[in-house]
Amino acid sequence: MRRATATLLLCAASAAPAAAGDWPQWRGPQRDGHAAAPGATSWPRALLRDWGIPAGAGHASPVVVGDRVYLFAREGEEETLSAHDAATGRRLWRQAEPVAYTMNPAAMGHGKGPKATPAVADGRVFTFGITGTLRAFDAASGAPLWRRTFPEHARSEPEFGAAQSPLVDGGRLIVHVGGAGDGALVALDPKSGRTLWRWTGDGPGYASPVVATLGGVRQVVTLTQTKLVGVELATGALLWSEPFTTEYEQNAVTPLVVGDLVIVSGINRPLRASRVARAGARFTVATAWENPELPLYMSSPVAHGERLFGFTHRQRGRFFAADLASGRLLWASEGRQAEHASLLLAGDALLLATSGGELLVARSGATGFAPLASYELAGGAVWAHPALGAGRLFVKDVDSLTAFRLP
Repeated sequence: MRRATATLLLCAASAAPAAAGDWPQWRGPQRDGHAAAPGATSWPRALLRDWGIPAGAGHASPVVVGDRVYLFAREGEEETLSAHDAATGRRLWRQAEPVAYTMNPAAMGHGKGPKATPAVADGRVFTFGITGTLRAFDAASGAPLWRRTFPEHARSEPEFGAAQSPLVDGGRLIVHVGGAGDGALVALDPKSGRTLWRWTGDGPGYASPVVATLGGVRQVVTLTQTKLVGVELATGALLWSEPFTTEYEQNAVTPLVVGDLVIVSGINRPLRASRVARAGARFTVATAWENPELPLYMSSPVAHGERLFGFTHRQRGRFFAADLASGRLLWASEGRQAEHASLLLAGDALLLATSGGELLVARSGATGFAPLASYELAGGAVWAHPALGAGRLFVKDVDSLTAFRLP
């Protein structure tokens, strides 16, 4: 490992769902991989490990609000939600519910979940279990508030289990429920779980929705089972859509919205930017650019300045930087980096966490792939997205949660 120097700048987050420095949901405050990290001038030879605790199975990411970290996992035949002191790992409360689940044989290597990351907003924690059960808890005490299932759909979860992380925006809790060929993107009242609107145009994929303002309209943008869609946040009305399918209908990449561009990809599908425009009451969507050499499987990209960073499954895993305006490749790493990777941005520091348990630190403005530091995060596989908050990096591996102190 080499001594690294990287400046972390405070990222201002507009309309953030939690205080600066929190990581309250999937992929951070804005669901785009950007963190509001504390300032630092250098990276040490080794990250200080504050604590580590047993954490159960599953790929749900930890989330951090204030001085607490929340973890959604599976222990035996129960799905559990627990709150821990961010400084010590001490468990503050735990809730458990028995959840029977039979895995698709093709997904045996990834266990029984859960896969969806919780969302914390307005003093509540929302979880979406592997079988499609949505629950709300009091964030302070852990007291259950409400529970929803969706029996109106013939199948309650997609073929490989529910993986769409819920979000809260504009007083609405958004999640895509149901299963293959029979689902609904729904908005619920976070206080009661009451349904506010339903869009039933397609079943869910495995990607998580985001919220963005396009053409002056606040909207939910998501990859469904077979489409990329924009749905009005206030009403659930479909604003625009375009076909998007992948092999075995595995739409798993969370869309990234930058300006009027919506960036998506999928297994063996080109990395693509679609431009969404509005003329009067009508929305249009058209391909701005495509790069067939940079398909994404499950890893979602991040953007900084005029650059887009990602991890393609080509050549058994390569990191890359592309020009955001054109999709042109700027640099790529050697192959065989990892089976999967999660990308985070803290100021101008690019943090690359691999499924092999390694963290690489690089400068986002570098002209090539030249990591400044490398750290071992875990001895086992890391499929859950790490979380940055409370001055720490929280890493969930196959069966434990570890906190590393940031510089």
